[in-house]
Amino acid sequence: MVVHLQIMSDVESTPRAGLVVSRSVGGSVVRHRVARRLRHLLASRLSALPPGARVVVRALPPSAAAGSAELGHDLDAALRGALRKVSGRKLPGGTQ
Repeated sequence: MVVHLQIMSDVESTPRAGLVVSRSVGGSVVRHRVARRLRHLLASRLSALPPGARVVVRALPPSAAAGSAELGHDLDAALRGALRKVSGRKLPGGTQ
């Protein structure tokens, strides 16, 4: 899976998330099962994200065969990587 994360610095709102599960993952039943699992896993992790966070999770074809525990592990790793990447970027104006 691929996670895209953006922190909206001018917005002090609760984190929001979206899912992308394309046809390459599988048929309709498979895509909806993957989306349900990811939605459930994301719901419990949103509170750990900073205010103003916007997350998009894109499921890749191997997600179809993965169980909930494996999806959760992959999601945690992808979120950690995305947070690390965002926190390492310099903001305009020389502040970090």
